[in-house]
Amino acid sequence: MADLSAHAGTDVIITDTHTKRVALRSLVIGLTAFLTVVDLFATQAILPSLTRHYGVTPAAMGFAVNASTFGMAIAGLVVGFLSPHIDRRTGILLSLALLAIPTSLLAVAPNLAVFTALRIAQGLCMASAFALTLAHLGEQCSAMDAGTAFAAYITGNVASNLVGRLISAAVADGLGLQWNFYFFASLNLAGAALVYFTIKRVQPVSPTTPVGAPFAAMIAHWRDPRLRAAFGIGFCILFAFIGTFTFVNFVLVRPPLSLGMMDLGLVYFVFLPSVVTTLLAGRAASRLGTRVTIWAALAVAGVGLPLMLSARLGEVLIGMVLVGVGTFFAQAAATGFVGQTAADNRGVASGTYLACYFGGGLIGTAVLGRLFDAFGWHACVAGVGVALAAAALFTFALKR
Repeated sequence: MADLSAHAGTDVIITDTHTKRVALRSLVIGLTAFLTVVDLFATQAILPSLTRHYGVTPAAMGFAVNASTFGMAIAGLVVGFLSPHIDRRTGILLSLALLAIPTSLLAVAPNLAVFTALRIAQGLCMASAFALTLAHLGEQCSAMDAGTAFAAYITGNVASNLVGRLISAAVADGLGLQWNFYFFASLNLAGAALVYFTIKRVQPVSPTTPVGAPFAAMIAHWRDPRLRAAFGIGFCILFAFIGTFTFVNFVLVRPPLSLGMMDLGLVYFVFLPSVVTTLLAGRAASRLGTRVTIWAALAVAGVGLPLMLSARLGEVLIGMVLVGVGTFFAQAAATGFVGQTAADNRGVASGTYLACYFGGGLIGTAVLGRLFDAFGWHACVAGVGVALAAAALFTFALKR
C-alpha cells in the first residue's frame, strides 16, 4: 500500500511538472508569435490618419497597409520550398532582426508607393519567421501536444492584433506617426532576442521526401483533398478578417459613430475574448473534431456580421467581438489540422497554407476595398459573409 501511495505521489509530481513545462512553453510560443506579427495589423488602427497624411482614398491606403500580406504569401511559398535546407533557429532569428529595417523606414516613407514596398518587405520577413516557427513546432511537438502548441501560437497572433493596435493608436496619438514605426522596430528586435535565448539549436528533421523535390512535395499536398480544403479555408478566413477589420475603421470614425484616434485604438479590446478562446481551439478540435470546431467558429463569426451594420456602437462592438472570436478560432483549428495531417515535408505544407492564407488577405483587401468605395459598408459585409460561407463548404473535406 505504501508503495502504491509513493508511486501515486510520484505520478502527481511528474504530471504537475509536465503541466508547468507545457504552460511555460505555451507562453514562450505565444510571445514569439506576438512579436513576429505585431506589425501586421497594428497599422490598421491608424488607417484614417495615414489616409489623410498621404491624401489617398480608403481603398488605396487599405491596400498599401495590407500589402504586407503579398510579401507574406511569397515568403510562405519560398520558405516552404527551402525549408529542408534552413536551420529553424537561425532562420527565425534573422527574419525578426531584418524585420526592424523596413519597419523603421516606414517612418520616413515619402509616398504611398514606397510605403507599399516597405510593407511588402515587412511581410517577407514576418512570414519567413512565421512559416519556420510553424514547421519547427510541427517537427518538435508530439501529436498530443501539437494542438496546444499551434493554438498558443495563434493566440499570440490574436494578442498582437489587440495590443499592437492599442500601442499604435497611443504612440501615434501622443508622439506622431513617425515614432509609431520606430517603436515597432524595437519590438521586432525584442522578438529576435527572445528567439536567441529560448529556441535551442536542434537537429533538423530529415524529410521522407527527397530534399531536392520541394515542388513535388507541394503538388502532393495539393492532391490531398483534406489539405487542399484546409488551404482554401485559410484563404477565406483572412479574406473575411481583413475585410472586416480594415474597413470598419472608416465606419467607426465617420458619423454617426465619429470616434477619435485614441478611441479607435481602445475599440480593439474587442480582441480580448479571442485571446482567451483561441487557446481552447486545440482542445476543442481534439474532442469535437476539426470539422465541427471550424463550423461552430464560422457560425459565431457569421452571427456578428449583421450587428456591425448597426448605427449603435455597442452592437457594432459585439459584432466585431464575434467575428474576431470566430475567425481566429477557425484559423487555429485549420493551422493545427495542416500541421498534423501533413506527414511529410511539414515546412512545405505550412508554407503553402500561409501563402493561401495571406493571399486571401491581399485579394480580400482589393475586392472588398472596391466594394467599400463603390457601394459602401453593407456591400463589404456581404462580401465577408460570402467568404465565411465558402470556408464552411471547404470544411466538409476535413476528414481524418
